[in-house]
Amino acid sequence: MAKQKKGYLTRVRLKSTESPHCYYTTKNKRNLPNKLEFKKYDPVVRRHVLYRESGKV
Repeated sequence: MAKQKKGYLTRVRLKSTESPHCYYTTKNKRNLPNKLEFKKYDPVVRRHVLYRESGKV
């Protein structure tokens, strides 16, 4: 059997702070050990809001 390589990339969910909308992205656990925060466009409220990492998918 082949060795299984370590997976440093993780798929995470970015949840809007003002609506139920979510974005999904990947992050490298080695380079970014803390939770992600981005200002992105929220189509529900139709403006840019803060999105925070809400966990693995």
